[in-house]
Formats: sequence, structure tokens, C-alpha cells
Amino acid sequence: MTSATPFLSRLRVALAAGCAVATIALVGLPAHAQTAEKAQPLSPEAAGIKKVLEQKFPGAEIRGITKTNYMGLYEVQFDDRLVYTDAKAKYVVIGAIYDTDSKTNLTEDRQRKLNRVNVATLPLDLAMKKVKGTGERVMYVFSDADCPFCHKLEDEMKTVDNVTIYTFLYPIDSLHPDSARKSRMIWCAPDRQKAWDAFFSTGALPDNKGDCDNPVAKTAELGAKFRVNATPTLVFADGSIVPGAMPADRIEAELKSADAEAKKLAAAKK
Repeated sequence: MTSATPFLSRLRVALAAGCAVATIALVGLPAHAQTAEKAQPLSPEAAGIKKVLEQKFPGAEIRGITKTNYMGLYEVQFDDRLVYTDAKAKYVVIGAIYDTDSKTNLTEDRQRKLNRVNVATLPLDLAMKKVKGTGERVMYVFSDADCPFCHKLEDEMKTVDNVTIYTFLYPIDSLHPDSARKSRMIWCAPDRQKAWDAFFSTGALPDNKGDCDNPVAKTAELGAKFRVNATPTLVFADGSIVPGAMPADRIEAELKSADAEAKKLAAAKK
């Protein structure tokens, strides 16, 4: 590795920490995401920027560079993140760009287009299934039994109806060392969804040793594939990934938006 490696490491730490030079918040882009947009050949300007960035950050994976329509910036898919740079790649902006007129987080909108996963490929046999009402809407959740934000999400979901929820047991051992054991016990219950609900309501665990055939190890691999590094992480019908708990009204808005977008994507494929 070259002498630039230490700085690249620091930049990656800044990205992982969600640091922002211009604004706030930066959402991760899964390495194995099924993008909604096909990769386009780089323009001569973008190719030049890519060459400079590769020289400045040896070992970085630069997967795309696109000219934006604001401030003369170029959007760069840097490792698993979006950053911005100028035409000479002298400066790198880590953060989200906001449009103050439309009150839109442009970075988040762009991420949602880039980070979609193909929900048809999700191994639903590894998940618990809960149908509420008609179950006509669908969402997928990576959840940790001992995660306080997962408990908050479960509370918020009580008022969300007409939805099918697929829950992938995703214990994060470094934060909750006993969660994997609890997850296995819940999975091994005769009615695992009922056991999950009971645990979140009362803290009660089913009476078993958690030694049945269970998907916990496989869901860990699945989460790593999509770079799920926080719980809860929600996946909606259009494949968009949203980390963190959210209030019921936002869940409703996300479900509505995702359903509409999923229909557009399906129509575009025909």
C-alpha cells in the first residue's frame, strides 16, 4: 500500500461516522445493491476525476461519477458511500445536499435510487412472517431482539395495518451478546411470530434451548451482504433500504411511496 493509505483510512472512518463537512447525515450504499439505473460510461470529465481520485486514494473503490446540477459538484460513489467533489477533485464534501426550496434531501433521494435491492431475491424462508389486516402492503425488517430501537419500532408498528411484515433475526453480537441466543429460542418456538411478539411485549422467552435448525447465521451473512450495520433496518416494496426506527406516520408514508415506486419500476420493465 502507498503512503496515501492512512488518509484513505481516515476518510473511511469519517464516512462510517457519518461526518459532514457541508451538512449532515450520510446514508450507506450496500455493496451488493441491485441498482435501478444501469451503469453509464463516464464522460471525459468524470473519467479525469476518477483518475485523480484513484491516485489520491489508492485502494478506494470508485464505482461511478456523475455531474450534478448544483454548485458544479460531481457525485462520486466512493466505496459504499456517496460523496461530492469539484471538477479538479481537489476537495471532497462528505455529507447530504439539501434543496431549501423543495425541502428535499437530494443525497437521500439519490441514494434511494441507487441502493435498491431486488426484494424478489430475499430468502423469505429465513424470516418470520406476520400478516396484519389484508396484508396487501409488504415490508422487510432486520431486527435485533435486544435492540432498544427495535422495541420502539415494534411499538410504532402496532398501529400500522394492512401490511405483511417479514422479520429477519439479526442479532448484533458486538452490541448485544445475548441476542443471538434469544433469537434462536424465539425461532425454535412452535409459533415463532407469537413468541417474538410476546418477547417484545413482556420480555418472556419460549421454553426451549434454541438448538433447532435456525437461520441466525444465514441472516448474519445476508445482512453483511447488504451492509446492514444498524438495527432496525427496513426494506420496502421498491427495494429501498431505510435504517433506524421511525414513527408510524412515516412508516405509512414510506409504504405508500414504495408501493407507487415499485409499480413504476415494474411497468418500466415491461
